[in-house]
Amino acid sequence: MNHLLREVLPALDLSESYAAQHLALAGGSALPSALPVSTLACGAVAAAGLAASALVGGERVRVDPRQVAVSFRADQLLRLDGESLPGFAPMSGFFEASDGWVRTHANYPHHRDRLLRALGLPGGVTRADVAAAIATATAQEVEDLVTSDQGIAVRVRSWAEWRAGEQAAAVAAHDLLEVGTVGAAAPVAVRAAPRVLDLTRVLAGPVATRTLALVGCDVLRVDSPHLPELDALYLDTGPGKRSTLVDLHDEHARARLHELLDQADVLVTGYRPGSLVAFGLDPERLAHTHPHLVCASLSAWTPSGHWGARRGFDSIVQAATGIALIESPDGRTPGALPAQALDHATGYLLAAGILTALRRRAAEGGTWRVSAHLARTAQWLPATDALDGPAVAVAPEPWLMHAPTERGEVRLPRPAFRIDERFSRFAEVGRRWGADEAAWS
Repeated sequence: MNHLLREVLPALDLSESYAAQHLALAGGSALPSALPVSTLACGAVAAAGLAASALVGGERVRVDPRQVAVSFRADQLLRLDGESLPGFAPMSGFFEASDGWVRTHANYPHHRDRLLRALGLPGGVTRADVAAAIATATAQEVEDLVTSDQGIAVRVRSWAEWRAGEQAAAVAAHDLLEVGTVGAAAPVAVRAAPRVLDLTRVLAGPVATRTLALVGCDVLRVDSPHLPELDALYLDTGPGKRSTLVDLHDEHARARLHELLDQADVLVTGYRPGSLVAFGLDPERLAHTHPHLVCASLSAWTPSGHWGARRGFDSIVQAATGIALIESPDGRTPGALPAQALDHATGYLLAAGILTALRRRAAEGGTWRVSAHLARTAQWLPATDALDGPAVAVAPEPWLMHAPTERGEVRLPRPAFRIDERFSRFAEVGRRWGADEAAWS
């Protein structure tokens, strides 16, 4: 059995015999890496598929490593009218400091502005200017300086150094997927289209809620009108969802959001721990105001540990936890996994936990909480004794779908799993971000 799947089956309240009976997982690896990335990816996808199958009646889940690999590489394969969309911004990436390496993340304008401000650089500078500024400081100095200014940069660490640190111990205290109750509540039947309020961004949370939409949930994504979204990300993770803009700083808009929660089944949040307390959206408050609600949360670093409130993304977590150096192409220059596998795998795990909580809420009642974290997923990779199967070649086209939209033809990967012959394509591809009403279907 897949190593990761075996580890998370108890959280799904499913047995190994159930998985063996209901899962068809093809062999081979299509994500070549120094680490067992294909095992991670296929296990997380299988977990989501099995949780969905258990909720809808126990049909057979089909997972092919080639399809999973193409799905996880959506950022590389997505096309709009045959053209690729921008990926990492110029100020994002690895930079050499005076004593090592730093990884930055500046894909969004506000993150780029904070990075430049922390480095004492004006707007309009080039990547070379950023490289020159970072080269004069130690990697730790850059991390501390940028982080203190609410930007995103991390010193590249080895796996041994990360594993020996306090934050790694805090991360290890969490399970890969946590599903449990925090209070008593009456059972709630699973409606035909469970209502999911999606307060997540980039990338794991939207992958989780895209998966929920795929299997029949009514997903309404809610964003702030003050934070931009990247076209490529929303085209990739938006299928099947509706999207609305709500300013939580406005009391009337905030009241509307709580009205939506009154009728929701699930709230998914992907913001840093504690950042939604002021809006009454923290799990502790919601356990009293909306005990029926399944609250699922995702973060980069886990709420415990001194990094708990830090901003983080897949690439940043790879750099901090030693993965970037394990994937080095030459033993010196940091590298990366063949896909944003931490984001995707964590998203599928979160979706699996949510589907499990809906099933158990109907059978047992209770106030349910689900959580997963990029850093916990990252630590699984170097620590496991799993080995990927033999490499298989992947020609992407058979695993892609084409959809006409008002913006042009979109090419994107098909869903990463099927249940029997269902869910082979995404519905409603290409809806515009933020264009829908703040209302349930």
